[in-house]
Amino acid sequence: MRIKTLVHTAICSLSLAAVSPAFAAELGSGFTINGGATLVSDYRFRGISQTDKRFAVQGTFTLGHASGLYATVWGSSIDDYVAAGSDQEIDFILGYRRTFGATTIDAGLLYYYYPGSSSVVPGYSSDFFEPYVSVSHTFGPVTAKVTANYAWSQSALSIGNGNEDNLYLAGDLSASLGSGFAVSGHLGHSFGPSYLTIGDEYTDWNLGVSYTTGPLTLGVQYVDTDGDYLTPTGRNASGSGVVGSVGVSF
Repeated sequence: MRIKTLVHTAICSLSLAAVSPAFAAELGSGFTINGGATLVSDYRFRGISQTDKRFAVQGTFTLGHASGLYATVWGSSIDDYVAAGSDQEIDFILGYRRTFGATTIDAGLLYYYYPGSSSVVPGYSSDFFEPYVSVSHTFGPVTAKVTANYAWSQSALSIGNGNEDNLYLAGDLSASLGSGFAVSGHLGHSFGPSYLTIGDEYTDWNLGVSYTTGPLTLGVQYVDTDGDYLTPTGRNASGSGVVGSVGVSF
């Protein structure tokens, strides 16, 4: 989930509104499976458009276990400037989640896979790994969460000065308003330089509201950053925008 130009020279890269599946099918022996599909008006990763401010189709499946272990596959359509010609992003996630009272700790490893990313630069791969950890706490209808993602030095993150690493720190607040309505806020900062940042580093934020009825979730979100990145078509991928979404869980 980031931005990379078709030539080996650019900079940067939130998945917005990917619906968290609300239903789970019991498989026995402590295993459950659930999934979801979402249509978003713009796929933003850490505030940066991955679709040239156009629509994206996304889907996810999660296999979980009563022990707290889980494995997730998440995918989205992307524009070809994101990862050296690829038009898909597929994330493989292996993690562990444990709740202690009102506090939940979640940690794991993400692998970002971009099929066909070597089609423009033969032998080059945009794929990379990123471990993550988050701690959330619920206060009545309000949940606060802090998250850290760290991608160690890998060739896909290089901007020509070696194999740069990247750190992303974020805080989130969400609250249930009742009757299916919820609000959320997010603030994050990307430390660089690497292909995941705009120049050296940048900050992203968003505010959103959603409505859930049964398996269906409708959402709208205002997203912005303090960065500046123009796509090959001249659009500002890091500029402010309103993102709508329609998702279904199953």
